[in-house]
Amino acid sequence: MTQAKCVWYNKGMSSPFNLQQPSPLLIVISGPSGAGKDTVMQRMQERGLPFHFVVTANTRPKRENEIHGRDYFFISKEEFARMIEQDELIEYAIVYGDYKGIPKAQVREALASGKDVVMRLDVQGAETVRKLANEALLIFIAPENEDELERRLRDRKTESDDSLAIRIATARKEFLRIEQFDYIIVNRDFHLDDTVDKVRAIIQAEHLKVKHRKVDL
Repeated sequence: MTQAKCVWYNKGMSSPFNLQQPSPLLIVISGPSGAGKDTVMQRMQERGLPFHFVVTANTRPKRENEIHGRDYFFISKEEFARMIEQDELIEYAIVYGDYKGIPKAQVREALASGKDVVMRLDVQGAETVRKLANEALLIFIAPENEDELERRLRDRKTESDDSLAIRIATARKEFLRIEQFDYIIVNRDFHLDDTVDKVRAIIQAEHLKVKHRKVDL
């Protein structure tokens, strides 16, 4: 019968009980237009969750219910071009004729402070971040089905029939890339807090992993 050995540690020796603190996470909330990723981010902020929420720079016109600096930084295409030239963006893309991008300084400063960083991106942007930071945590927000997606887009009353058709066709292609994500959450109508709870549970579980994600940007 094998007898268990007891190992004692003197002062100055490394102890197995000195566990390393997990590094802050870079979390990407993504999904097709109309899935509700903006609404999920807004509810997370309303609930005061302890994350740094990245504000995206955007050249499209501001919608009626949006606030500059909270929902997006609404800037001109000239200013966006300057940010590209100065290499001030982690990623950027043309989305339905307008530019969106994530400022580098904002993300690096938040990670350096030890805070988890949450950003919302379209599927193309999420893929770009994964290439730059392989340890980023990617969460795909999805509607229940295509009919629900179309209804949400129509309810916005901001899309022409042609624009609506393009967004739905794009969503179909984006669903084919789900395997590039770590998690998928179905964002059902009238269950927004349930969706937010699932996002938070995923983040908490990631911090409890034995092998922590470590993001380098």
